[in-house]
Amino acid sequence: MFLTIATTHQPATDLGFLLHKHPGKAQRFSTTYGEAHVFYPEADDARCTAALLLDVDPIALTRGVKRGKSAKGSPDLALAQYVNDRPYAASSLLAVALGTVFRTAMQGRCDARPELPAMPMPLEIEVPALPARGGEEMVRRLFEPLGWQVAIESIPLDPRFPAWGESRYVRLALSGTMPLADALRQLYVLLPVLDNAKHYWVAPDEVDKLLRAGEGWLSAHPDRDLIASRYLSRRPTLTRSAMERLAEIDETAPENLDNAIPDDAGEDAEAGEDSGAVAGVTPAGVPASVGSVATEGVAPARAAAGIVAAGVTEGPGGAVAAAPAGVGAVPATEVLANAPATVDVAVAGEGAGADERPPTLARQRRDAIVAALRAAGAERVLDLGCGDGKLIGALLREPRFREIVGVDVSTRALTIAERKLKLARMSERQRDRVRLIQGALTYTDKRLVGYDAAVLCEVIEHLDEPRLPALEYAVLGSARPVTVVVTTPNVEYNVRYAPEQEGGEGLAAGAMRHGDHRFEWDQATFRAWAERAAAKYGYATRFEPVGEVDPEVGPSTQMVVFTRTESEVAGIPHARDTPAPAPIPTANDEGTGATA
Repeated sequence: MFLTIATTHQPATDLGFLLHKHPGKAQRFSTTYGEAHVFYPEADDARCTAALLLDVDPIALTRGVKRGKSAKGSPDLALAQYVNDRPYAASSLLAVALGTVFRTAMQGRCDARPELPAMPMPLEIEVPALPARGGEEMVRRLFEPLGWQVAIESIPLDPRFPAWGESRYVRLALSGTMPLADALRQLYVLLPVLDNAKHYWVAPDEVDKLLRAGEGWLSAHPDRDLIASRYLSRRPTLTRSAMERLAEIDETAPENLDNAIPDDAGEDAEAGEDSGAVAGVTPAGVPASVGSVATEGVAPARAAAGIVAAGVTEGPGGAVAAAPAGVGAVPATEVLANAPATVDVAVAGEGAGADERPPTLARQRRDAIVAALRAAGAERVLDLGCGDGKLIGALLREPRFREIVGVDVSTRALTIAERKLKLARMSERQRDRVRLIQGALTYTDKRLVGYDAAVLCEVIEHLDEPRLPALEYAVLGSARPVTVVVTTPNVEYNVRYAPEQEGGEGLAAGAMRHGDHRFEWDQATFRAWAERAAAKYGYATRFEPVGEVDPEVGPSTQMVVFTRTESEVAGIPHARDTPAPAPIPTANDEGTGATA
């Protein structure tokens, strides 16, 4: 089976750097069922084409066939062990070869040219023989939403006998502009999806493979359910797991990402729910008898974080029904006096209304951000990772912010934001102040250049730490707003949440406030990261706490305000031409073949 990747990016031979394969050499790699060959039919500054030829050993393939229950996932191999299309038609075999031979390229790493992986470039991909279960329509459904221009040529069963009709194979040509790593990850997933018959038994770890390869594009794909089902060989348990994890990634709002204090408690007052949970754990010193804890979405977060609150039981809908032993005797007034300001509580039976409650942590976070933007004199603001638009709503309430742009990788989140902000019902003057756009924050985007300020509210902790340099470059090095505001949880404050077991205090060691957090930093680590990034790209930093400051562990949320230095504001360059780092650096390369 055969696949080619071509580009007219200048110079086109940069493709060799990205693929980690020298254009002047033909290279060979061993795979489980044969050998993969990489060579370049053409390689000059104007156009470069890399070819992957997979030579499958039919005997080795037949020996790998498993009979019985496992064969149900691969009908071609189970029913036609000796005469089949596996050595010739692009399938999961080719996808595995892509992941093996171009592993570093798929991860978006290029040590020799670190600016290249994040750079969109014109690409042309051709697959001469692709099994397409579902026909031309299915191919277009899978690739066109990703920005590809699709050209398909059906292959007849036998040109000598036209009456036999078309086969299920097509010749596929894709053209589009995107980073090469994105294109390779899409092929890795969609080739076996189109074939709909994997050559190996699908185990639970395939869910992780799907989510890694689908990062940045799968959650927003209109046919993601179909993709997950086919990729996982229609195994219901695995498909359900994949869809649940995709939903968590896609639907989480930035200001609720750390789930420290659910926002808008007043909206739930009629249901008797008041905010105060951290991934299902009650803040220390606040008994459940004072008021129910809002627990929407708590169970999945608790399971993901490995958190179990001892002494607390949940009633219908997840509401906390009982407090830890002995807590109920504490007078409500004493609890309110001693509770952290970041905790949103209501005294049962006291008639406390929503207006009398202390502000939630999410509200305090938004207020602190708005105050920082106001102090900076910002008028045109980017909300990067805007989610469902709560911060945008807060900014709209102040006329001084004349242009507000919300950016999110999730098209579903943007749809929810448009609905919650009621953009369709706004006056024309108000509507002209808001714009929602889809975009990934680890890639440079010319649409984000020229704004007064940008906000990353509870966003950075949802990225793998190796991807932070790409985010830093995209925001501080490329977009370069005058002011950048970043908030993130303070992990030191986690000990101030309620006991997870009798006699214990705080969250379990290593547990995080939300199941999707990749890290949570202490104050020293956050300060070191911010100061390093500021020095690299020509910014000054100012650190501010959000919420009540505990004398021992500091605030629940930590915030830094980056301000571009005067020389930068005056137009004197500092580090804006610093090459963009690779989005996903890793420790190991393929270990075989030459590096361009």
